[in-house]
Amino acid sequence: MNRFDWSALLRAGLYGLRLRPEEFWALTPVELQIMLGQGAAAPSLTRQGLDALLRAYPDGKEGQADERE
Repeated sequence: MNRFDWSALLRAGLYGLRLRPEEFWALTPVELQIMLGQGAAAPSLTRQGLDALLRAYPDGKEGQADERE
């Protein structure tokens, strides 16, 4: 079971984000996480990820010239 470090979260919310207590307690854990900059952005595409996309969605049939050339 995950435990929250409430004192650290309260400090981050009240002092770092300048939230009022009622604003802090109205947030969901996901909203607070995003406001604190955690999980806000998707990870960068790696070469391995690009290669997987190219295999899944090729530009044309193998041996067929690309029409844009």
